[in-house]
Parts: sequence; structure tokens; C-alpha cells
Amino acid sequence: MRIIADFHFHSRFSRACSKDLTILNLEKTAAFKGVHILGTGDFTHPQWFAEIKEMLEPAESGLYRVKRLKTLTTSSHPSSESPPLGQEGSLVRFVLSGEISSIYKQGGKTRRVHTVFVMPSIESAGKFREALIKRKANLSSDGRPIVGISAEDLAKIAFDIDEKTMVIPAHIWTPWFAMFGSMSGFDSVEECFGSVADKIFAIEMGMSSDAAMNWRVKNLDRMSLLASSDAHSLRRIAREGDVFKLPSCGELSYDWVYNVIKKKDPKSFLFTIKYFPQEGRYHYDGHDKCNFSCKPQETKKLKDVCPKCGRGLTVGVLSRAEELADRPEGYEPNNAIPTRHLVPLEEVIANALGKGVQTKTVVSAYEDLVTKAGGEYQAMLDLSYDELGKLTQSIIVEGIKRNREENLHIEPGFDGRYGKIEIFTDEERKVYLGKKNQALF
Repeated sequence: MRIIADFHFHSRFSRACSKDLTILNLEKTAAFKGVHILGTGDFTHPQWFAEIKEMLEPAESGLYRVKRLKTLTTSSHPSSESPPLGQEGSLVRFVLSGEISSIYKQGGKTRRVHTVFVMPSIESAGKFREALIKRKANLSSDGRPIVGISAEDLAKIAFDIDEKTMVIPAHIWTPWFAMFGSMSGFDSVEECFGSVADKIFAIEMGMSSDAAMNWRVKNLDRMSLLASSDAHSLRRIAREGDVFKLPSCGELSYDWVYNVIKKKDPKSFLFTIKYFPQEGRYHYDGHDKCNFSCKPQETKKLKDVCPKCGRGLTVGVLSRAEELADRPEGYEPNNAIPTRHLVPLEEVIANALGKGVQTKTVVSAYEDLVTKAGGEYQAMLDLSYDELGKLTQSIIVEGIKRNREENLHIEPGFDGRYGKIEIFTDEERKVYLGKKNQALF
């Protein structure tokens, strides 16, 4: 059985996050999209943690599911009047996860590092929270709290509570808040995590990099390269994710997930689902206010200075990866876990129809196709073009085909600005839409 997982996103208690991010809505969204394992996100926040304990119950060992609706106290949950899909026997499972922002001084520099903690149980997550509170961490300030505790010390606390905690450096290349970030990071896992570096066995690539970029850095050889959505709204859940294979005789559990990630066996860890890295907000170097971006080679010529305003450029992921790379472009290790680049389905549909992602036309076409296909990734990855042609418009099928073949144009993102995707030109769109959904396959 194929298992799709998204370990890192946020609750409605994090800054700039949708109020619709409730436990029930997360379960419903995952079931609709065909996703099987979700992190809870934000378990350090007191209100969210209380909801986790109230609304989830043990399923398989170390995994949790939504309680039956009749056992819930619904008054505090605005979306609980809508029962989650697959409520009884649902395949959607939760693991305890949360992200922490560490800001501290080390080596004469201010460091800003985000780390995701995935814990084996509600009990261990509770103990971790208590340990942070004893260290004077203000956990009620935000779903992703800011603490003055180093990444190494946070990891020590987590491992002391439960050695099977997964400590995952988040979106490791993001310039401002990441282990390898150009503005406030480190040059190696060992420099960041010190005495517990050998217990770190997975990193999160982030939207602006992919597996091929990370393979060039020898320091990451023993790491599983994970992909997560870091979503701030329901529609972004599982925009990136990890794909595992559960044997027909196997039993799903936290330990199984832990071992699949740690061992990174291509027979069990099949691939990651990711944006094209150029879509990420920090792929190129640049200066958003001046609408200027450039490749690493040009940045060096400019000495990291914006030619329009004279201020410093935000050095992006491509430059930073190039700086730390000790292998040539195109290098691939043995038993590598590949990346499947996918533009999210709703964006494919929006581009195909020439309309906004959240317009009624696009939302209707998206929901109709996902429902008929049995899941978003079933449509994006599995169904043949003939099968898709029976479910949706020809131009949408062609968009999926071009996505699978990576036949599209991307204007890279920079300095916090997402990259721009073009699957169809205006002229191509007119031709396809003019065919009135004639069969093309």
C-alpha cells in the first residue's frame, strides 16, 4: 500500500495561518486529497495541544486518529458540525509534530534555526512541552514559538525524553531561518547540532531545493531528504510530501515510519513529492522591493549588492547550495530517493483555464476531478491520460501531462516572492479551449 505523509504544517494558532485549520478540517482535507499521515503541527501551543488530546485517540502504535464525532465536545470547534470523511475506518492518521524557532548566539553570530520535532506519543510531546516551560519558553505566544535555546540543546531535551523523537532541521536552505541559511545558519549539521548531530538522520529540503541540489553536499549523505508542505492553510496541505510503501503483510505504526525514514531504503521510501525548486520563494538571489533577481554567478559579480538600490541582496537557496556543494551538478548517490516534481493540481487547472486559483470555476473543476479520481495524487500520478480524459477537460489532462513530463516554463522565485509557472501560453490555451473538450489522447 502506498502511504503519503506530510509531517510539517501549522495550526490556526500560528501567525498568518487560516482559522479553518482545525483537527477535523485537517482530517477531512487529507482524506479528500488521498493523504494518509499528517503531523499535528504546533503541539507546543497550549490550546492546540488541548485540542489534540481532546480530539484524537490512539490508533496503531504511536499513531492517532480523530475520535468518533459523538464523543467530541464541539462547542469550541467552529468546523466540527461537518463530519470528517472516512470517519470510521479512515486511513488518515496523525503523529505529534511541531516546529520551534531558535534565536541565539553561537560562534560570534546570531543564529536563527527552525527545527521540526516529531514525537512518538502525546505523552512524550507533553513532557517536551513541560521541559520547555521550565526553560522559560513562552509557548502560548505562537504555534511556532520563538525560544532562546540552541538547536543542539532543544534536540538534547527531546532525545532525553524519547530517543525515538525525529529531530528534523526545517527547510534547511531558507536564508533567514534555517540550518544552512545564508543569513544566520551554519555550514554543517555537526556545527549546528554539536554533540547530538549523529542522532539527526533526516532534513527537510524546503520548497526552494530538491533532492538533486542536496545530493551535491556530502555532509548530507546520511540524511533522508524529506518534503513537507509547511502549510498555513487547508488548501496547501500536502502540496509537498513523502511517499512510502507499506508491505501487504506490514503493520502501520510510528516505529515503521521512523525506520523507513532512518534507513532510507528505496524499496520502502519511494520518492518525495515537491514543487519545482524554482517555484520556491528563495530559489534565486534578489531584492523584492527593486524587482531584481539574478543567478549565483551574477551575484558574485555584484558582490551581493543590489544594482538598483545599493542594498544587500537576499542570497537564495541556489547560491547557498552552490557554496556548500562539494560535488558536480548532476551527481546522484547510490540508492537515492528521487523527487517527483509536481505543480499542485489546482494550480495546473488554474493555468489551463486561465483563471485564478480560488475562482469558482477552478475550485469546482478541482473538486470534481479529485472526487472522481479518488484523490489529488491519484489524478496527478496514477491515472492514465485516457482515464483522466473521461473525468475532466482535455486542456486539464494536457496540463497534467506536461507536469508529469516537466514540460513547462518557470520564472524563479526570489527574496520571498514565489516563482511563476507557465504551462500554457495564451495562444495554446485558446487552441485547446476552442476544441471544446475533444479527445486528444
